[in-house]
Amino acid sequence: MSRKILVMAHMGRQEAKDAARDSCLQLHDAGLVPVISRTDLEALQEDGVPLVPVEVIEEDVSLREIELVMVLGGDGSILRAAELVRSVDTPLLGVNLGHVGFLAESERSDLAESVEAIVDGRYTVEQRMTIDVTVWQDQKKVLHTWALNEASVEKGDREKMIEVVVEVDRRPLSTFGCDGVVLATPTGSTAYAFSAGGPVVWPEVEALLLVPLSAHALFARPLVISPNSMMAVEVLTRTDARGVLWCDGRRTTELPPGSRIEVVRSPKAVNLARMHRTPFSERLVRKFELPTTGWRGPVPPQEATAARTAALPTVRADGGGRVAPLPKSTVGHEMPHGPDPATLGSGHERTEAD
Repeated sequence: MSRKILVMAHMGRQEAKDAARDSCLQLHDAGLVPVISRTDLEALQEDGVPLVPVEVIEEDVSLREIELVMVLGGDGSILRAAELVRSVDTPLLGVNLGHVGFLAESERSDLAESVEAIVDGRYTVEQRMTIDVTVWQDQKKVLHTWALNEASVEKGDREKMIEVVVEVDRRPLSTFGCDGVVLATPTGSTAYAFSAGGPVVWPEVEALLLVPLSAHALFARPLVISPNSMMAVEVLTRTDARGVLWCDGRRTTELPPGSRIEVVRSPKAVNLARMHRTPFSERLVRKFELPTTGWRGPVPPQEATAARTAALPTVRADGGGRVAPLPKSTVGHEMPHGPDPATLGSGHERTEAD
């Protein structure tokens, strides 16, 4: 059976449309079946540029038959693709055509290499934690959804803060007015939570993050929480300020006063395909263009041994003009700070050797 690769692109950008067309051509020439959505196919046909034969998802082929989804765009495009494949665990491989593109595996200049890796099966699959999000109003469940990056509770009116109480494991931590609260995964630590001053968490670390947004409070610090805990935010009723919930910046619902948002780790992960086993620290430096000038790398063991220097003793000139080490300080004895009384008037001063 032919291997089928779903190609998804941000069709609002010409660069993405060209990349999709090139990818389909390269996949087809390698004997794989390129698959795209009906909407994307129509967008490509509008340009009047020839396109190799493709199959249409959910018309010619089911989602479960797809080996991998190749996403051409930024992190927003990858989050959109994650919604599509969440039910079938199909891995995503992102090629960044956006700005930072933290979820992407490669850049536009590496497009041909990325397709070659797919053709040759030279990729591994990395699981990323997601969160389940539940909204309660009047003790009734009104929404159950999920997020890969974060669930953000935000103020619904620009001119008003929302009053919230934050909670971990059904125990209240603090109450404050704020612009909102970000409830994030390690993957989301480099997204909205990062902009709000939260910590960067390595993707393999199993944890949850709670980051207040512009809180008017003395204790409103970002928190790193056990992955087995439950985080919750309640919109208080002591004002009429309403909130709004955003999940990955894509799915939203209104939060009137009295709403309760509960977040726990989801049992279902999102799979990202990786061509290179690049350390996360290297990805962090590259994506954020962090300055590393002056770094010389690890010192080989033999050089490290040769570089060690012992501290030389502090010495003084004694009355005979000879240089002798100062006595070692012991508990209950003070190190002398002035000239040795024995040398006063002798013309000798205490000296120190480097």
